[in-house]
Amino acid sequence: MGDLEIRTAATDDVSAIVALLADDPLGAQRESPDDLAPYLAALERLASDPNQHLVVAVREGRVVGTLQLTVIPGLSRRGSTRSVIEGVRVHADERGSGLGTRLIEWAIEESRRQECQLVQLTSDNTRTDAHRFYERLGFTASHVGFKLQL
Repeated sequence: MGDLEIRTAATDDVSAIVALLADDPLGAQRESPDDLAPYLAALERLASDPNQHLVVAVREGRVVGTLQLTVIPGLSRRGSTRSVIEGVRVHADERGSGLGTRLIEWAIEESRRQECQLVQLTSDNTRTDAHRFYERLGFTASHVGFKLQL
């Protein structure tokens, strides 16, 4: 894993990120790799917000993983700051290589650096392999998540 770089995503990475997001049954239904305009606009919004960290994992010049980390200041828990991990994806060729662990470890360390007291994430109910992965990394399924499609 020594040849792996985790860095901030750039405009040139967007098509590879979208391909990762679309490369599973859920993502295939909600992503549009043929139209990058909304993704490029989203990257601009993310880049202008210091609490948003969209990163890519790059090996030999190829994007092989991604995640987004959001830092949220708050009042609850005695004014603690928390982070949320979203959009974790690992290229099919890299699954089982430890790359997912490296990405989550990066997010946890960055959360510590940002003085977060809690790291949280959600995972679709159908992603049982992902649930086992997160539990192996120390996350607990302590809450029930709700979403409202707008």
